[in-house]
Amino acid sequence: MPPGAGYASRRTDGLAIASLVIGIVSLVFSCFCLGIVLGPTAAIMGFISRQKINSSGGAVGGGTLALVGLILGILGFVASVGFALFWTFASQHSTPTR
Repeated sequence: MPPGAGYASRRTDGLAIASLVIGIVSLVFSCFCLGIVLGPTAAIMGFISRQKINSSGGAVGGGTLALVGLILGILGFVASVGFALFWTFASQHSTPTR
């Protein structure tokens, strides 16, 4: 019998992977204010995925991916809001050149 035969490895939760990918996209495109929509999406997906992973009893993996997706989603949201506020205040206080 070959070594390792007899049991399968844990599968990674797809929602955790999606949370990570959307979190990265929300952080990268935060300068276009896409993080305002994508950030909370990644955070919610990461939170739900972590709950599913914890309740699976070890059958499903990817808790770290879900946590990183949750954190990146929050950071993307905060960066987008900060950029939007900066853009708003900068455009109000700029003087036109004539």
